[in-house]
Amino acid sequence: MKKGLLSSEKWKYLFYTVNHPTDGFYWIRHQDRGSVGIAVLLVILYAACFSMNRIYASFVVNDIEPRTVNSIAELFGVGILYLVLCVGNWSVTCLMDGEGRFKDIVIAIGYSLLPAIVTTVLATLISQVVAENEEAFYSILMGVGMAYTVIMMLIGIMQIHNYTLGKTLVTLFLTILAVLIILFLALLVINFITQVYSFLRSIYIELIFRI
Repeated sequence: MKKGLLSSEKWKYLFYTVNHPTDGFYWIRHQDRGSVGIAVLLVILYAACFSMNRIYASFVVNDIEPRTVNSIAELFGVGILYLVLCVGNWSVTCLMDGEGRFKDIVIAIGYSLLPAIVTTVLATLISQVVAENEEAFYSILMGVGMAYTVIMMLIGIMQIHNYTLGKTLVTLFLTILAVLIILFLALLVINFITQVYSFLRSIYIELIFRI
């Protein structure tokens, strides 16, 4: 991971992939040109930019109370969603003859966040100078960045698994269902553990008082 983060060739290939997503993601799968370390770093940067936007975007375009924003919680939230999305896609594509490895999925989704990172930073800066009737510039910039991220993610999944566009769309739909199922099961497990802990704690307190 460290080698990937410090490799200038890996960073150059990241920007090449943003400009040429079809070829970029193809060679990430077949010549191992991507970096898991860079992908994870981009996820962290996106989480940070997302929180900074919610905190520092001008009141003209942002109605969120900055003091209610918990950056650490949002970092963990983005990280967990990223991991679950990767696991969900890997689970689905294993059943649908996908050629991509889990590593390739991690890189494809991580690399796809670069446009959203750049536009979120630019939109946050632009929000400081827009007037009340100019919010459209901010919204368009945010929308373009997110749209390009989704397009890159679509192309990335299609290329690393060697799917057609139609099969990719079906796969992404099933991935979303898999993500929801994983989150639902995780909540059930957490709730069960919480109830067991509360039960054991109540027994412990009862024994302490009786002794």
